[in-house]
Amino acid sequence: MAITKLEGAARAAALQALAGWRPVEGGGRDAIVKSFRFADFNTAFGFMTRVALMADKIDHHPEWFNVYNRVEITLTTHDAGGLSARDLTLGQFIDAAAVQAGGRAE
Repeated sequence: MAITKLEGAARAAALQALAGWRPVEGGGRDAIVKSFRFADFNTAFGFMTRVALMADKIDHHPEWFNVYNRVEITLTTHDAGGLSARDLTLGQFIDAAAVQAGGRAE
């Protein structure tokens, strides 16, 4: 099954469903980003592990950056040339996992 890029009303609805995610600035990329802060490195790493397991399960892997208790995650679907339903699915999981780990969005 082909992965399609979200456009128009479907894209707008997807972005509304992902609170706190913002478009990546510059570079002309169709991607969204969100930063999280956790109590410490172990909590941040545990969160990343949960996300990694889900990402592998749904075969959709985020771009991310981690320093100590901070994690920044970028979502895009390279095969679709931008945001897809996969990003919505993973973004919703990421938000729930962050809350469960006691993280907060920055």
